[in-house]
Amino acid sequence: MSDMDINLVLAQMRAMSTAARGSETEQAVEGASKVDFSTVMKNSLEQVSESQLQARELATAFESGDTSVDLPEVMIALQKANISFQAITQVRNKLLNAYQEVMNMQV
Repeated sequence: MSDMDINLVLAQMRAMSTAARGSETEQAVEGASKVDFSTVMKNSLEQVSESQLQARELATAFESGDTSVDLPEVMIALQKANISFQAITQVRNKLLNAYQEVMNMQV
């Protein structure tokens, strides 16, 4: 794994952060089409799931003695999966907090 993979993870985290901000980004860019929150959330969950699956496959290959898989590659994939899971968990927590705030508002 190289700096390019780390930059890819950072880019994914920035994209998830931008998606979490939602409407601010949409208003800042004129003429951009509206982004459906459920689609963004679904795509983010799929990316997290895919990174976890890839990390699990690499770890299994390394454990079974596959010489084409290096330990640093496995460790980076596991960290990418962990970080993406933590990021999506934070988005979920913020969403739940916002929902609870709205539900507690008096009309």
